[in-house]
Amino acid sequence: MKVLIPYIKRYRKDAYIAVISVIALVFATLWQPRLLQVVMNAILKGDKATIFQQGILLIGLAIIGIIAGVINTIYSAHVALGVATDLRADLYSKVQSFAYADVEKFSASNLVVRMTNDINQVQQIVMAGFQQISRIPLLFIGAFILAMVTMPQQWWVLIGMMIIVLGVSFYSYKKMSDYFGQTQQNIEDVNTVARENLMGIRVVKSFVQEPNEIAKFSKVSDKLTKVTAKIGYNFAILMPAFFLTANIAVAISIYIVGQNVTTHPTYLAAITSFISYLMQILFAVINGGFLMIAASRANISLGRIGEVMATTPSMNYVKGDDKPVIGDIEFDHVSFTYPGDDEPTLKDISFTVKAGEMIGIVGATGSGKTTLAQLIARLYDPDSGVIKIGGVDIKQLPEKSLRETVAYVLQRSTMFSGTISANLRQVKEDATATQMQWAANIAQASEFIERLPQTYDAPVEERSSNFSGGQKQRLSITRGVIANPKILILDDATSALDAKSEKLVQEALDKDLQHTTTVVIAEKISSIIRADKILVMDDGKIVGNGNHHQLVADNAVYQEIYKTQKAREGAK
Repeated sequence: MKVLIPYIKRYRKDAYIAVISVIALVFATLWQPRLLQVVMNAILKGDKATIFQQGILLIGLAIIGIIAGVINTIYSAHVALGVATDLRADLYSKVQSFAYADVEKFSASNLVVRMTNDINQVQQIVMAGFQQISRIPLLFIGAFILAMVTMPQQWWVLIGMMIIVLGVSFYSYKKMSDYFGQTQQNIEDVNTVARENLMGIRVVKSFVQEPNEIAKFSKVSDKLTKVTAKIGYNFAILMPAFFLTANIAVAISIYIVGQNVTTHPTYLAAITSFISYLMQILFAVINGGFLMIAASRANISLGRIGEVMATTPSMNYVKGDDKPVIGDIEFDHVSFTYPGDDEPTLKDISFTVKAGEMIGIVGATGSGKTTLAQLIARLYDPDSGVIKIGGVDIKQLPEKSLRETVAYVLQRSTMFSGTISANLRQVKEDATATQMQWAANIAQASEFIERLPQTYDAPVEERSSNFSGGQKQRLSITRGVIANPKILILDDATSALDAKSEKLVQEALDKDLQHTTTVVIAEKISSIIRADKILVMDDGKIVGNGNHHQLVADNAVYQEIYKTQKAREGAK
């Protein structure tokens, strides 16, 4: 809970008002039974003046209680919403500082749960805290003292009820705290399975895996249901147990007082006041229990949030604005292993690329092509060796400089919901309409964009669902080239384009980005046949380095890939 203190301090004025108002509310609540006792005694005596006077005070206390309750709710909400908003913003900023490996360590769905469900748990405990944390102990202690003062001869009834209620409370709430910890994990599992299914819905449909996916989801959903049911069962037993205990205490008190009410008429008013205080004590215990449960859930959530906040990004960047003026690339004995893997994905990779050259990377699936490209963009750091851009160690480049120098276009790039122009301006904030059109012409995207009613202000729906696969790739290439990067990485980025469109993209890149170093990863050799240099990869190693004609002549791996693809084309 310590992590919340700095956030609450930002709203100390609202917090003070919330606490003061709840104290006023408790005072009004505690004093009403006492005044009611005085009024009832006055009624028995026929004292109209006292009845009127105390009646006015009762109404005044009720009004004070209502006003204090409203003020407390408003300012408690201000503090809770402010803390949740600030904490969510800081958590989101922290995640943005993570490297790929850090995000993969938690998983995307896990982080989403922490930024939504866990933050909501924290918001609820802050709200409940400022409504109840001062109220519960004050109400409990005040009601106990006033009950003892009102009918001291009933002390044993009061103590007995408190022992039973508190004992049942602590036992049940401890048990439910464990269940709430399981609930958080089960919610996360349900989100993970649902997210994976929806993200891969085409694969599910293609392989008719709906029954298996339903079974998988039902399994994690059933776990959540069972734990939630256990919590419900505990509540189902707990509440009746509380009220049964309180009613027994009331019945005993009424019975005892009833024996003497004829000789002591004032006992009738006293027992009424005493019962009110018993109910207030019970209310304090029940709400204290709920607060303990909420605090337990929030503590689990805070622990999960704190785990993210305490994570040191695995990749650090130097400060500064300098950036390389040329797009040379150099790998010097670079090796890399993914976190958690035993075998390295890249093994002793060395090569150089001159500025303005086009380099192709080809190889079988799993040979390390994409990993190599990710290292150029510094999405990961190598385990050993040095990567240089423009003669500068990539680790010595500020992040902003690196991102402005290297543009990375993926096969399945994400276009964010909004508009086409908004997506392009994420890369180049001051992009003009002319610059957008220039980039779209290179990517062969201008034709379909300009057919849209709103052209570059046309909407992009979630996951770009309103565009075809080829259109998505052309939009991604447009976004990649709009800032005129020194290095452009195309990771199978034209796989959804037909041969004619792909050729036009390549020709436009050659013409308009002559000084840009282009790294093309491709399954098809036809996509890289014009490259100045082609790296042939196999099992994480470079087994060939040369142009197409050289590799066809003397590289066995390249020859095999080329012959296989030629045979497929011939079969068509």
